[in-house]
This record gives sequence, C-alpha cells and structure tokens, in this order.
Amino acid sequence: MPILSAGTTRRSVLRAGAGLGLAAGFTGLKLPAYAQGSLPDIASVLDRISVDGYVREDYRKLFNMTSDPLWDPAKDWIRTVDWEKVRSEQSGKSVRFAIGAADQESAAEGLKPFEQLSGIKVELVPIPDDSFYDKAVAEFISGNASFDALQFFSPWLGDFAAPGFLAELDDYAAKWALPLDDFYDTYRLNYGYFGGKLVGIPFDCDIQMVHLRKSIVEKILGGPIDRATSVPTYDELIRISGEANKLGGGVAGVGMMAARGFWATYTWEHIAAQAGLKLFDEQWNPLLTSDAGLKAMDIIMALKANAIEGIAGAGWGENRAAWLGGQVATNISWQDSGTQATRPDQSKIVDDVVTIYEPRIAGGVFAPPNIAGSTSCVAATSQNPEGAFLMLAFLTTSSIMAMNEANANGVAPGYRSVLGNEKLRAISQPAKVWADSLEHAWCAPRLPGMFEMEQALGNEINRAVTGQISAKEALENGQTAWKSIMEKNGFAGGNGPIAYADVAPGMHVGAGKALPF
Repeated sequence: MPILSAGTTRRSVLRAGAGLGLAAGFTGLKLPAYAQGSLPDIASVLDRISVDGYVREDYRKLFNMTSDPLWDPAKDWIRTVDWEKVRSEQSGKSVRFAIGAADQESAAEGLKPFEQLSGIKVELVPIPDDSFYDKAVAEFISGNASFDALQFFSPWLGDFAAPGFLAELDDYAAKWALPLDDFYDTYRLNYGYFGGKLVGIPFDCDIQMVHLRKSIVEKILGGPIDRATSVPTYDELIRISGEANKLGGGVAGVGMMAARGFWATYTWEHIAAQAGLKLFDEQWNPLLTSDAGLKAMDIIMALKANAIEGIAGAGWGENRAAWLGGQVATNISWQDSGTQATRPDQSKIVDDVVTIYEPRIAGGVFAPPNIAGSTSCVAATSQNPEGAFLMLAFLTTSSIMAMNEANANGVAPGYRSVLGNEKLRAISQPAKVWADSLEHAWCAPRLPGMFEMEQALGNEINRAVTGQISAKEALENGQTAWKSIMEKNGFAGGNGPIAYADVAPGMHVGAGKALPF
C-alpha cells in the first residue's frame, strides 16, 4: 500500500499553501527550546493566531474580510486550554513529529506558536511522502519508532490501531478538555475511534460533493439553480451532463475520478451510498455485488458517456485541473473543489460555481460520503505521549482549521462551530450544504487492510470503465479480493480484530434523520 495518501497528494499540489495549514513562505527547521521563564506572553501569541496573521492577504481583500474570527472562540481549544498548566508540566520537554518530507519546512514554521505557548520543543522526523505508510509501519514493528506523533491518511487507521501501534487518548482528551463534541459525528467516530477507544484527532476532514457550473447548467434548466431541487437525482445529473455535452465549447458534461486504485472505488462508494450501500454484513462478509453496488456501476457507466476524455486516468489532481480549468460542466469531487473554484489564482470559473445537495437514487437514502481525509495520532511507544497529544490538539484546533478553509488549501475543518459560522460561510461557497450534509454522512469503516481492499476494488472498476470487463465482473472480482485480504487480516466467520457494533454507528450517521431540505 505504498502510495501517496489523498491528503498528501492534495497538499503537494497546493504546495504554495502550508503543509499543516498555517502561513506559507517560511524556511528554517531549527526551532528554539524554551525554558518556562523565557516563554512569551500567552495572550500575545494567541492574538497573532488570527485572520490578519494567517489568512492570505489577497483572499482577505477579495472577500473584504475583517479581523473577526471565522470560528467560535468559546470552542477553540487553544483559547480555552490552560496554557500555564501546560507549561508547568511540559516546558523543556520535546516531541518528535513524523511528517511528510515535502511538508517539513511549512510544518516547522506552523509549530512555532505551539512551542511558544507550551515550552515544548518539536523535532520533525521527515519521511518521504511516497513511502510514509511503509516507513511508519516498519518503525512501529521495530518497537523503537523514532517519533512520538504522526498524521496520516485516515483509511490507514485500522492498520495502525489494530496491532497496538497507537496510544489511547481518552484520558488526555478529558484532562485537557478537547472539544470532541464539536466534531461532526462522522469524523469523531471514523477518524478518532478504534475498538471503542480514542486513538486519533481528526485533521483533514473531507466529504465528497457535486458541483455545477451555473452558466451552463442554468441554460439547460432554463432558470436559476436550487441547491436541493434542481438536480434531485442521479438520473437528472446524467440527463444534464448529456445536454451539457451537446453545447460544445470544449466543455465536457461531467468530471469524476475513475483512475485505478482507490480513486475509482471512492467514486463508486460515493454513488452506491445513495442507493443504500452497506459494504459488509454483521459477520464481516463483503456485500459489493448487492443491488446498491450494481446500481452505482450502472450510473458510473452512464455518466462515463458524458465524461471528459481521459476519465479512466483521472485521480484527484487530474479532476481538479479539469474542473478549475473550466473543462467540465458538472463535477463529482471533494468539497474543496467548491471553495477553490472561487479563488482567482486557482480557478478560471470564479463566480460560476455552485455546490449542491447530493443527488438521490430511487429507493435509496441521502448519504453524502465522508471519504479519505487524515487523522492525527500518538505512537504507543512515545516518550512524551501527553506532549504529543497537546501538539496535535494545537494543530487541529478550530481557529487554525477555519483559516485553512479561508486559505482554500485543501485541509478541511470538521467542526460544527466552524462550518456553522456565518463569516466562514461568506468565504466558503460550499460550507452551508457541506455542514448540512455532514449530519447524514456515509463512511467506510477503518478496518485493517481497508485501504488495500479499496485499491484492489478500484483496479477492477477501472477495468470496467475501460471496457475490459463488465460492471458485474468488476464487483465480483473485487469481492473475491476483499475476502482474501480480510481472511489474511483475521476477518472470517464474524471474527476479527474489531467488533461490527463498534464501527456500525459511524458508517451512516444520518440513518433515521429528516433531510435538511
């Protein structure tokens, strides 16, 4: 499973932004160690973690931003935690933080205020981005990992948690009043917990959404787009994207990700979730060839007829380039495609985009998909687990995550208090629909081997998209691969390293809820 994670890939594309979401353009990796008596005033450090200090100047001018916070200060952990207590317990200690090598410089700069607030020295342990998984696992297996904390692609959570590589964080979260209730349930449950224990803090909190070009789709609809009713179903999206193809002008009807590996799987999961997809039964038997799975393949093949050329090779980077370059009329992608489309330095379709509520499928459910993203964890072998926890709580605090969204750098907030903030919504085009959708989100469980399974299935779906096999054969082949991988990882006959009941609540948090529109 040694490939770039989705989160790392996106940050590498947006290298001008900060690797950890903080201000970019800095150098220097040597961070000073502080004795408690030499630490700066806490209030002055916190005052600098502000819209004026962290959000790009051109974006502040574009949206006429004031210095008003884009978050709720009463929920912002860095403004509610007792930093004097942190200093009294941690000043002079150190934390080793594993980070993708390409992000180390921006990470160093972003961690300076944490060092000033806490007195903890942060030592960065750079790991090549394209081998992060393998290198991290090798260090864990050695029993002498060179890091205290790490951030990684959330589908790997089961791989790291099941063998006991990660520290339990419940006691630290309680002691330092981490606002877990402010996270949307889908992120708290799927990025934070394994086997009923808190082992991670959500970091990059994604959701997939559907985006439209207003000038094209309104021409087809004959009037303004209503986010909830204009494209109520996937059948209607198929029709609209087909009509868009007829308009010409070098713009294809739809963009989506159907490249080999997890990209194609994520598109399939996205659509199949609306048909009521359950990936497993309660004995952990995979259900890929269910009616919901087959329906999603039918829709993918229908959309393919209206799709931009090269769809079978499209991962996130290719999809993003086509969308922001104005080459597609509709797009199935992550929420950041709706934010970045409004930034003139990133997009050619500024003022011509609207993100809509998820289209539905007859007989299905409303289940916008929480797919991918990343989480922040502490190593079970950490020499300073509490200091590592405090550092990760700082990096994931709501104010910094809100300013990531303002900077449109692809690192997504997962807090209710952020996406519900009206000032944030004024600068984040998809935020209202995004927030509503998260209350209904669908997510694949973070099982050991889950990413390997999604890779294998995506390879088969890609073969169907390229005409090598049928859609049904793709799911059958994927199901065979899943059973083999799961047996290798101890899932057979209902047995496994995690109970179905522990993950069931997070797989569709919207079950039984009224629609938001």
